[in-house]
This record gives sequence, structure tokens and C-alpha cells, in this order.
Amino acid sequence: MDSNHQSNYKLNKTEKKFLRKQIKARHTLLRHEGIETVLYATQSLVVANGGLGNGVSRNQLLPVLETCGPVDALLMPPNKPYSFVSYKTAEESKKAYVTLNGKEIVDDLGQKIILYFNFVEKAQWKELGLQALPPGLMVVEEIISSEDEKMLLESINWTEDTGNQNVQKSLKHRRVKHFGYEFHYENNNVDRGKPLPGGLPDICDGILEKWLKEGYIKHKPDQLTVNQYEPGHGIPAHIDTHSAFEDEIISLSLGSEVVMDFKHPDGITVPVMLPRRSLLVMTGESRYLWTHGITPRKFDTVQASKGHKSGIITSDVGDLTLSKRGIRTSFTFRKVRQTPCNCSYPLVCDSQMKATPPSFPESEREASQLEQEYVHRVYEEIAGHFSSTRHTPWPHVVEFLKALPRGSLVADVGCGNGKYLGINKELYMIGCDRSQSLVDICRERHFQAFVCDALAVPLRGGACDACVSVAVIHHFATAERRVAALQELVRLLRPGGKALVYVWAMEQEYNKKKSKYLRENRMSQGKEEEVSSDTPGPELLVEQVPDTGHKEPACRMPSISDFQEGGQNSREVTNSKLPIHTNRTSFHSQDVLVPWHLKGNPGKDKPAEPFGPGGSHDPSPVFHRFYHVFREGELEAACQTLSDVRVLRSYYDQGNWCVILEKV
Repeated sequence: MDSNHQSNYKLNKTEKKFLRKQIKARHTLLRHEGIETVLYATQSLVVANGGLGNGVSRNQLLPVLETCGPVDALLMPPNKPYSFVSYKTAEESKKAYVTLNGKEIVDDLGQKIILYFNFVEKAQWKELGLQALPPGLMVVEEIISSEDEKMLLESINWTEDTGNQNVQKSLKHRRVKHFGYEFHYENNNVDRGKPLPGGLPDICDGILEKWLKEGYIKHKPDQLTVNQYEPGHGIPAHIDTHSAFEDEIISLSLGSEVVMDFKHPDGITVPVMLPRRSLLVMTGESRYLWTHGITPRKFDTVQASKGHKSGIITSDVGDLTLSKRGIRTSFTFRKVRQTPCNCSYPLVCDSQMKATPPSFPESEREASQLEQEYVHRVYEEIAGHFSSTRHTPWPHVVEFLKALPRGSLVADVGCGNGKYLGINKELYMIGCDRSQSLVDICRERHFQAFVCDALAVPLRGGACDACVSVAVIHHFATAERRVAALQELVRLLRPGGKALVYVWAMEQEYNKKKSKYLRENRMSQGKEEEVSSDTPGPELLVEQVPDTGHKEPACRMPSISDFQEGGQNSREVTNSKLPIHTNRTSFHSQDVLVPWHLKGNPGKDKPAEPFGPGGSHDPSPVFHRFYHVFREGELEAACQTLSDVRVLRSYYDQGNWCVILEKV
């Protein structure tokens, strides 16, 4: 319907419903994406629901748009649920607005989608700067012929007895076969003393010799892993174990193309197209420092232009579309390392990292390094699995958010996968987290979120009506850094603004009642809860009366010094190693490393031995996160050191100490 004549026309029920949806789409675009629409006709339109993020491809949308006239430009931003279209004239754009608004189309997954159109002044998208391939990465197209591809695929017999000498396994999302040496997923390594009989398949011999002669590779591999991926499956981001294999790792893609994501520790992600029959070669920095993985999905965002095959998927939104995945088989060749790795990346090298748990930090620098290695890096590794265990909001956090006035601006500092960002639709919520991977999950859920450190949130002071910090501050390694994190929350608040803070409690048994964390003293298939459980029972309240200036009672509240070195509750930290906590048991130390079993372990949780990811006795990768668990009164004592703050409420909630602060 023409927006200029809506006021002169009485809408029927269907038209009213459509208009509500259209207005909602307009508001959503403005609120979440900053895209302003206009009520008068222009040459350009934004098409809500018509984006790559909705499973709508360029080949699918363009013919629909061209029914109203020649399309001057169709911009489809990656992973977004909308696109922009520009016509030659405003009349053609107006025709599309009138005739296509509310049109139902079927996406590439067979789902029905309704398109909503709104005018914009100009179809534009801020593109990212041109990226380069990670250093040491090379993609060689058409490295083998289609005949060789057919022979290689036929050489792998997936139906043979699994007891065959070439170890065959069915992992959760793919089929795997090993040649030369078996790759053990429980510790991400190989047993050098137990080579598999038969070596590599004979058909590979001539191909590898050819690649050596042509200079594509420098060493002849002695280990091969064959993976078969169904559409929709992938492999988590990872770095091949330094101590297991030499510098050069090569992977041949057969059967179907795929986009592989390479991620730098700083958060930079480079999507790289691996065409069918192409060879990926990783050496140096790309092999040792960047993670690589395949996102589980049925469609990849790719370049639409015919000439583009391998390499980076650019940010040219005028040249992006969707490509349906097929069954892909990868032949990954590696050479087993016989000596320890001495690469230039010691912080991520298992050969060069300490084989014992880290010491308690004795300086600001050591504390920062501890958090980087045992908090930030770990959450990047476990983000997907961690997110899958974080789905049920905590009732008292929901209660806090629901009680805030309509239109309040709220910051969730340490938002994780964003499970609280959509609780109250009447609030303007923004999330931030140190983990790029968790922020990516928030964005996939269409929440506003960005990456930052909780000690330095890039928001204007006094801008927020409220803040929440759930299960964050206990990850800081010193009392000073924990207080600084609380002070940063206060800085964000306007006068009268409130903050809710949750931290893990040392007292997992309180008032003679065990927390759910202890009651579930069994293996939880990797779902360790840092805020004890997703389904807490009745709350145990310890109400704290705000300071009114009266004389201190005989049984005084502890001060922050009581919880620091030399205080009444201090512990000896000189030269101490951080203990590894046994999951689902009481805490015996305040500063601990808590194991996270990435895939689960069919037995009671126990510390991984030897120390580090993937203990040899543990059939799943194990990561360790640093925690400082709070004693009773410690959180309030820390809050008392803050300026312009009063504690409105303090309580214990299923194994967590919690406060509500107000900025005065």
C-alpha cells in the first residue's frame, strides 16, 4: 500500500496486521542496525527478511525484485536478515513497495518467508577494509583432476569392518579414517611408537611426489586423516597440536567446496573459500597461531561473481550470495613430529607451555597474563559448547530486569551468549563480552553486543539506567582488579542507577542446605555451571541493611582487607600453585582452576592429568578456567570501597553471592 495514501484509506484486518509487521520491521532496523527508513518514495528500499542471514540467496531474490523494473544494485550484507535494492527510478522503487510488500517467498531451505519493504535515502553498507590471507596460508585451485578425485574418493571404503588396520571412527558430526598414525582425539595427539600397518594409501604416493616436485609442499607426510562431512556439519575452531606435527599441514578438498574460518587471537576472522579439488597449505603463523574451523551450516556466504573461486570471501555486499553445501571429503596430510616444537608462538605451544598449573599472581602483569590464558583463551575455545549450556535465565536476574522502568538503557557487562539481552523487550539492552566467539553468538541472535574488557567498557559514563554482571567478576585474579571491575559498573550508571552483581560463592552449603551444584554430584556431560545451575531452587536470602551511619554493631561486617593477604581470612599465597577444583564438590581454596570437559566424560568429574587441555586419562578435551570464589561478606566489603555507592540488597542464591547496588 502507498504510504502517502494510508491515512485516507480504511484498512481491513489483514492490512492492519501487515502494517503492524512493516512498522515493527522499520523499528527493528533502526534499533538494532541503525538503519533509518523514510516515509516518502526514493530509488532505494531495504528488504526486511530478504537477506543472506535468512537463507535467501541472490539468485532467489533478484528475479522477484526485477519484476518491478531493472535493478541498479542489490546489496546483501553477510549474515544479515535484510538487503538493500536500488532501482533506476523512484517510480520503479514505488512499484516494488506497493506490489512486493508482504510477498511470500520460499528460501533455500524450503521455509516460507514474508518480505517487508521500506524506503531509505540510499542503499549503502559500510564495508570492511580489504583483508589478506593469514601469513603462511596458501590455496591452490584444481590441484588434481576430476579423474584423480574420483579415484581418491573410491579408495576410501566407509563400509568396511571398523576393526580394520586403518582406524575408522564415527564422530558426532563426521566420519573419520586414519592412515599412517591414528590421531587420538582424547588428547589431540598421536602415539609415535605405534604406527598403523600399511602406511598411507598407495594412490596418494604419486600425488604427494608430484606436489613435492612442483614445490607446493616441502616434506612428504606420513600421517593422513580423512574426514567426510554431511551438509550442515562442521568442525570446531582449533589449532593442530604443535607437539604432534611438523610445520606444514595440507588439506585436499574433494566432493564439494566449503568456507573455512581462520581466526587470530586478537579476534580477526578471515573466511576462506576452499573450492572442490583445491589444496590448502598451512605453514608458519597460519599453522601455529590462527585457529581454523568450519561452521556447521547448510549454506555458505560466497562471492557471486563467476571468476571468484578460492581465497578470502570479501565484504563486497554487491557480490555475495549463498552456496548450498554438498558432501565434502577432506584428505588432511601431516608429518609426525619426532622432537619438541620450538616455534615462535610459545603462548599457544604445548611443547613450550609450563607442564604444571600456574602460580597465584603476584603482580598486575601476572594477573593479566593468568586471565588471558585461563579465562579469555578458554572461553574462545569452548564458546559453542558453553553457550549450549546457558539457556535458562536465572529468576532473580529476570526479576531485576522486569522491574526496571520502560525504556531504560541497560548494559550487560560479560553478557556471554546474550541469554539476558532479550528478557524484557521494553528495555534498551546492550551486551559486551571479552570473548569474540560469544559476541558472535549474540549477534547471530540479533542482539546488540560488542567485544571489550570489563575493566574498560567503551560507553559514556553515567549513560546507563542499570547494569548487570552475572558470573564475571569472579574471573579477575586479584582483589584490586575485582574492585576495579565493580567501579567500572558504577561509572556506567547515572545517579540513581542500579547494578546487579552475581559471583560464585565459596559456601556451596549454606544454612545447612547444599546448593544444587553439590546436589548434582555426578557427571553433567560438560555442563558445569559457574552459577551453579540453570534451574535454581528456592532462594536463601541474607539481607544486608544499607549503611546509615549508625554505630558499628558488635558483630561487624568484614572489610575488604579481611579478604586480602594478611587479613583474617587470608591464605598463604607465596609460591603457591593454583589447585585444580574437583567439579561438584565443596571448595577448599578461594583461587582455583575449574575444569571444563568440552564433550563430556562418562564418569565422575576429576582433575585432568597431566595438567592442560586433553589429559591422557580423560576421553574429552579439558580446559581450565580461573575462578576466585567469594566468601560470605566479601562482595559487600568490596562494594564498600567504592565511591558514591550504597548496597540496597545482598543475598545468597543457590551457591552465589549477589548484591544490588545504587549509585548515589
